[in-house]
Amino acid sequence: MSLELSVVVPMYNEQEVLPLFVERLRPVLDATGADYEVLAVDDGSRDQTPVLLQRFLRDWPQLRVVRLRANAGHQAAISAGLAAARGDWVATIDADLQDPPEVIAEMLEVGRRDEVDVVYGVRGDRTSDSPFKRRTARGFYRVMRTLGDVDAPVDAGDFRLMSRATVDAVNALPEQGRVLRLIVPTLGFPSTSISYRRDERAAGESKYPLSKMLKLTLDSVTGFSHAPLRLATWFGLAGFVVATGLLVYALAAKLLDVTVAGWTSTVVIVAGFAAVQLLCLGILGEYVGRMYTAQQARPTYYVAYDSLEPRQGEQGR
Repeated sequence: MSLELSVVVPMYNEQEVLPLFVERLRPVLDATGADYEVLAVDDGSRDQTPVLLQRFLRDWPQLRVVRLRANAGHQAAISAGLAAARGDWVATIDADLQDPPEVIAEMLEVGRRDEVDVVYGVRGDRTSDSPFKRRTARGFYRVMRTLGDVDAPVDAGDFRLMSRATVDAVNALPEQGRVLRLIVPTLGFPSTSISYRRDERAAGESKYPLSKMLKLTLDSVTGFSHAPLRLATWFGLAGFVVATGLLVYALAAKLLDVTVAGWTSTVVIVAGFAAVQLLCLGILGEYVGRMYTAQQARPTYYVAYDSLEPRQGEQGR
């Protein structure tokens, strides 16, 4: 069956907002006139999300449920959806209704008209977010554009529309710990963007606390930039210069017999150099850890159930 549009929806413990999401998404997709499927990727939910999805599955022929065996994380859930999607165009959107489903129809129209491979949803109005989240989000994109030379649209999360060529290119990447909001721009495929107002979460609790935001930032920096390694090199060079200066000073003081006994300066110098060394080792450890994870090539998710092929499970990546 040829489908024009697949909509990938990662979800984890979304029982409160799921009925509201379905109520808004289905009319939008029906009105497009396109043959579509909605891929609801249940990322190991522990609430009533799986039960609700089975209920909607009976009344919505275009709904397809993919359930992961365990909670694999937001990016892994999206990757599972991209691997299973069959449409010529694939949209990704969260179920919390902060990103309006109505924009998907506009994205599809723009993608067809402008013949681009990617249509980014850009959060032009983020007044619903806290000042802290707005500032940290902008800081994240600026840092990545500077350190990683990634031309990612500022304030564009994981709400986007991609062509089949783009999805196939993403699926072909062997990378572990994907950060899709950065991977897609690095492909360099023709793209455009649509601005929209980001709403407050319609119901339920945020699944992106500060700890996950920090992990996403760390994965982004170590996955897309060598700048921290260069920083460690510069720390080493700076330490060498300082050590050379201290050696010259010590020799001159010895020759002039003006040495002063004292332990404070010694402790400060030793502690300072130790701190720099530990920082450099930590940076190197992050990159070595990523290489070790990539070498193991363990799947980041496992599919337990697919309503399209309910008797078959498959290993993810």
